[in-house]
Amino acid sequence: MSDIVLSAGVRSNLLSLQQTSNLINTTQTDLATGNKVNSALDNAISFFTAQGLNTRANSLSALLDNMSNAVSTIQAANNGITAITKLVQSAQSLVSQAQQANNTTTQASLATQFNSLLTQIGQLAGDSGYSGVNLLGGNSLTVTLDETGNSSTTVTGVNYTNAAAAPLSLANATNNWAAASDITAASTALSTALTTLQSESQTLSSGLSTIQIRQDFTTATINTLQSGADNLTLADSNQEGANLLALQTRQQLSTTALSLASQSDQNVLRLFQS
Repeated sequence: MSDIVLSAGVRSNLLSLQQTSNLINTTQTDLATGNKVNSALDNAISFFTAQGLNTRANSLSALLDNMSNAVSTIQAANNGITAITKLVQSAQSLVSQAQQANNTTTQASLATQFNSLLTQIGQLAGDSGYSGVNLLGGNSLTVTLDETGNSSTTVTGVNYTNAAAAPLSLANATNNWAAASDITAASTALSTALTTLQSESQTLSSGLSTIQIRQDFTTATINTLQSGADNLTLADSNQEGANLLALQTRQQLSTTALSLASQSDQNVLRLFQS
């Protein structure tokens, strides 16, 4: 095709038409993808900056999932503490009845119920886990709070699966509570256990509050990162639509100009024919 010679007018209009066609293709791609920067060729700085922002946002999103699991784990433990507290309060009611009873038969019956409650406390603590982690079964929970791993928080668990052992130290009712001293000892132990449970609930609440605050912070950070990436790469559909209409008009004008330039060359040819 190198032997074909175009006039300056035709070549100029053809070049303009080609440029307009390329711009139309680019604009149509932007409208189709919703992005003004689709590759590093479009804008290397914006493309790689947005890629870095989105990568960090994805890393934080993974941490957010772990935080959600941690919150559920703490809530499960706190549910267990609440239920154990109710069992201890029920045990206190049994002790109060035993103190008021005047016969050993009633006291023995209440002592049996008391021992049964202690068994329920241990079983309930063993069922207070979430996703394999039981803070009431002696497990601890460590939560990573940033993508570098430099920030973390740990919630230390306590083993409540044996009510007779520390920290509750609720010994089984001895001698069927025939002795008043045994009932008094049980009452004292229950009061101490309630204080322990309250302290543990506060510890869990503190850990939960810390993680929830970091959850909110991480969610806000992810939104900021994604918004920043979008600002660098997303196209304005209204502007791109207006650009496409303008380019289509320019294309029509360029086609008309090319046709006129070609007709001008034909007019020169007619002079030779005449």
